[in-house]
Amino acid sequence: MTRKDSRLVVGVIFGGRSAEHEVSLVSATSVINALDRRKYRVVPIGIAPSGKWLSTPDALKLLKAGGNVDAEQERILTPDPRYHGLKNLGGPVRNNRHLDVIFPVLHGKLGEDGTVQGLFELAGIPYVGAGVLGSSVGMDKVVTKQLCEHAGIPVTPYLWFLANAYVHGSAGIINAVERSMGYPCFVKPANSGSSVGISKAHGRKELKIAIALALKYDRKILIEKGIETAREIELSVLGNDDPIASVPGEIVASNEFYDYDAKYVDGKSVAHIPATFPKHTVKALQTHALAAFRAIDCSGMARVDFLVKKHSNRIYFNEINTIPGFTSISMYPKLWEASGISFPRLLDRLIQLALDRHRSSLKLRTAYRPKSNWYKES
Repeated sequence: MTRKDSRLVVGVIFGGRSAEHEVSLVSATSVINALDRRKYRVVPIGIAPSGKWLSTPDALKLLKAGGNVDAEQERILTPDPRYHGLKNLGGPVRNNRHLDVIFPVLHGKLGEDGTVQGLFELAGIPYVGAGVLGSSVGMDKVVTKQLCEHAGIPVTPYLWFLANAYVHGSAGIINAVERSMGYPCFVKPANSGSSVGISKAHGRKELKIAIALALKYDRKILIEKGIETAREIELSVLGNDDPIASVPGEIVASNEFYDYDAKYVDGKSVAHIPATFPKHTVKALQTHALAAFRAIDCSGMARVDFLVKKHSNRIYFNEINTIPGFTSISMYPKLWEASGISFPRLLDRLIQLALDRHRSSLKLRTAYRPKSNWYKES
């Protein structure tokens, strides 16, 4: 049976069980509104903070309202590749929904960390963005820094520890921070985004408070040396095996650093696009951004953040974001717009990259035929 509608069916997944749930809803609004309806049939797929999956035309509205969604029909993405899409739980089979491609706009844990990407792989559906490995590595700031160091990309001095180590040896960790990097320093949950749980510590008392806050969001904590007079620079990367980098942009935060409120709430932070640098510095930033993208085996898209010292223009890799924000103020689409790619065209490119990567994966063998049926006799 052939479909009468030739448009691609795009499932946009948003919300999720994450501290960045609200940011995801705003990003999804931008993506859904910008997708060209002449090319795509958009299927909104919301995940409530409870973990319940919804796929109704008003799923986004329901999650934004923050009400009780228990009475809503649940439609989940099944890992069974025969369905290639959504399946009603307890509902009629005719209401199952085929998906041609998935556009995840899930930020943070259980959405950007490889978990849901593994589900997409099991379901056999193309999806936008990094695969399982790139997503999980990109989510872990410590592993990302280690891989970038190995690739020769300069990073800020740092150390990390697990919650159990801090419980049994907090004094030693505090002393190690003061001995190796001093103040100010930044304390971060290793697996978090949108600056959730991040603090800047100017002394021992603030450091202890910052660690306590970060431990509320993750068992693995990263502490980085504060780079004085640093400019916060971001670049967007687009592509699979042959990625390209955008012009750099600079964030001038409304607070002491670019925290959650400065990013989304107060509206006072300023973005300078493109950032003003000598040509050789721009080239170095783009080279490092592409190297970081490749180092974690990323694909599709990423935003790569750097710190650049004023006057010397010395570059330090900060972090990589494999599902960057798509809100009206987000740097990822703004940087591409400044580089000559409009938002709707950017979404087209991302979807095409997802389809290309999936086609490449279909060429790989998933089975091996042994010389004998030895396994039947075991």
